[in-house]
Amino acid sequence: MDKSSALEYINQMFPTEASLSGVEPLMQKIQSEIRRVDASILAAVRQQSNSGTKAKEDLAAATHAVQELMHKIREIKTKAEQSETMVQEICRDIKKLDCAKKHITTTITALHRLTMLVSAVEQLQVMASKRQYKEAAAQLEAVNQLCSHFEAYRDIPKISELREKFKNIKKILKSHVFSDFSSLGTGKETEETNLLQQLTDACLVVDALEPSVREELVRNFCNKELTSYRQIFEGAELAKLDKTERRYSWIKRRLRTNEEIWKIFSPAWHVDYLLCIQFCKLTRTQIVDILNNLKEKPDVATLLLALQRTLEFEEELAEKFSGGTASTRNKELGNDVDESGEGESNKQIVSDIRKKYEKKLAMQHGEAETEKGKQKDLSVPGAGFNFRGIISSCFETHLAVYVELEEKTLMEHLEKLGQEETWETEEGSQTNILSSSMQVFLIIRRSLKRCSALTKNQTLFNLFEVFQRILKAYATKLYARLPKGGTGLVAAATGTDGQIKTSDRDERMICYIVNTAEYCHKTSGELAENVSKIIDPSFADKVDMSEVQDEFSAVITKALVTLVHGLETKFDAEMIAMTRVPWASLESVGDQSEYVNGINSILSSSIPMLGGLLSPTYFQFFLDKLAASLGPRFYLNIFKCKHISETGAQQMLLDTQAVKTMLLEIPSLGKQTTVATSYSKFVSREMSKAEALLKVILSPIDSVANTYRALLPEGTPAEFQRILDLKGLKKADQQAILDDFNKQNSSIRHPSVAPSVAIPSAPPAPAAPTLTVTSTTSTFTPSPNTSASVAIASREDVLTRAAALGRGAATTGFKRFLALTEAAKDRKDGPFRKLFNP
Repeated sequence: MDKSSALEYINQMFPTEASLSGVEPLMQKIQSEIRRVDASILAAVRQQSNSGTKAKEDLAAATHAVQELMHKIREIKTKAEQSETMVQEICRDIKKLDCAKKHITTTITALHRLTMLVSAVEQLQVMASKRQYKEAAAQLEAVNQLCSHFEAYRDIPKISELREKFKNIKKILKSHVFSDFSSLGTGKETEETNLLQQLTDACLVVDALEPSVREELVRNFCNKELTSYRQIFEGAELAKLDKTERRYSWIKRRLRTNEEIWKIFSPAWHVDYLLCIQFCKLTRTQIVDILNNLKEKPDVATLLLALQRTLEFEEELAEKFSGGTASTRNKELGNDVDESGEGESNKQIVSDIRKKYEKKLAMQHGEAETEKGKQKDLSVPGAGFNFRGIISSCFETHLAVYVELEEKTLMEHLEKLGQEETWETEEGSQTNILSSSMQVFLIIRRSLKRCSALTKNQTLFNLFEVFQRILKAYATKLYARLPKGGTGLVAAATGTDGQIKTSDRDERMICYIVNTAEYCHKTSGELAENVSKIIDPSFADKVDMSEVQDEFSAVITKALVTLVHGLETKFDAEMIAMTRVPWASLESVGDQSEYVNGINSILSSSIPMLGGLLSPTYFQFFLDKLAASLGPRFYLNIFKCKHISETGAQQMLLDTQAVKTMLLEIPSLGKQTTVATSYSKFVSREMSKAEALLKVILSPIDSVANTYRALLPEGTPAEFQRILDLKGLKKADQQAILDDFNKQNSSIRHPSVAPSVAIPSAPPAPAAPTLTVTSTTSTFTPSPNTSASVAIASREDVLTRAAALGRGAATTGFKRFLALTEAAKDRKDGPFRKLFNP
């Protein structure tokens, strides 16, 4: 402990004078502890001294033991060297004797085998001359084994002579065997009973010879068998497409009649399998020549029949040489296409669909197989060659006439369906779509089944393009069926040019067209998905129905817009009736006007039916279009009136609120509860413009300009002048007000209302609208951050008061508005204070 620590310790032990009495006991305790520590240190020093001495003794003992061990190791090594030298001296003579024995044994064995080889070659020569094939086959095996032992001695003259002699014997055997096999198929096998047995034995000799001999023999046999086939079907009489089935009958009959005779061949040779391969290649070449040499387009029925029989033949060969796996594969392929419900053709269709991958594999391997070596043809059946598509793939480039026929047939069906269409749904139908649309997709599905059973390559893709044209043509028929507006001189003279008149039946038909187009839009997409699954993968990416779907989307949009135009035409009479009401001479405000009842009657008769037939999405789109049309039209129709008095403006304001209520109740009238809130907001905004216009008309002459500027900030001087006309002011009285309006209009930055409501040009319905309001005045310029909200709040306050005026106009008249303006006069601030300053 340092000095400071010792002082702290003492002060801690003896903090007071009274505690000093314990100093003596503490000193005794410390002395005792010192004596104990000294004793411990002394004992440890003594123990360490004794341990050091013992460690030196142990180290010396270990060093001595290591020295003794090294001495013993040197002694053992010396004795081992002596023993090795002794063993080498003993075995030196024995090793020489062992090598001599080994050489003698090898020589004796070689001489013995040479003797056997000479004898075997001589015997084989005798057997070959006597055509003793069975014995010669066994002897060949023995000679081959013996010759393998003399590979290292082939440079020795005697061995070379024997090998050359053996080679000549094999040539003789080969010529004898080929000579005997040349009589097979000539009828001698029925006359000479032992010929088949002799040929069976000859096959054993062929197996014992090189594999190339067997390949050559089988190739010659197949060529010989197909010689008569070439002669028959290359003639002018049978070298026709309609004789294709007879080709397959010929080979099947040949296989059946010669089955017993061909048992002379070893099953491992697969003679019938290789014969069928050569037959298919030859047949393909001949059919290609026939198709290429046609002077005119082939008959479709003949072409399809030949292709169908070819596919059936290929399937039979695949099943015959596939080792029993075809049935399982066929079951899997049969499940890839839906059942059509046609019992008489179901079995045939499923049989054809089993060839799902034949064209793909044929395109990859068909032409290459012709150029491959003979080793490929001798592979095990089902392992290296695929019969599916080997012949039928050559029809692919000539099936354009089939596609043309399918297109013609589909077009005829479409025209017939268009003529038979009643444009009404069947009783009890839950889909509300036209029956012709389902029939169109039914005939397309049948056509797809027929084609997919024949090919899944370019032809199927070409047919898919036909489907696109058929569906576009059907969309055109739907489009053409929609009611059109009046055209020509008569329509122009009567003022109905472009107007679309629709009856209740027309409106139902338009709804059916919308639902039908929606069904076709969806089903055409599913059709493209199904085709992309069936067709060859190289064409799958090109399968697209987007253009067709766009056509049906255009039909839907046009149909819904036609509905809106039809209702607009129905509103024409009511709009005219509105302008003919004597608004200037009305004495009192009563119930809603007769033209409003007419509008209500039109909506009540049409909307429930439309809501029941249209889906919520398209009904929403229809409502948005209707609101976008009727609201602005009602607003502009007010300007068509001649003169509107204060009472007339109050009555028209009441009518405007009634029309607004009708539009807002349309969703419930159509029993559609999922209409977006954007519709209600849009209706309220559009109709509020008409209400604001009427409130301007209700305003006094001296404040009409300021009221117009406040309630209709986006208005124009021409529109303001028309309002003065509606108020019944003379031109002289209007001039002063217009001059003041134009003067203030040039110095005042009017507030602008920029609604961001977007009316869609096509379904689905738009998102809910948002209203963006900005307000500036010449005397009140808000700061960017804080004052803008005050300006908007002040303007909304005035608009709220004006709305209150509209609600009470039918009862208390314009006095309430005057009271509001008088209250505004007394205010010393606010954006409208300038209205009351000269």
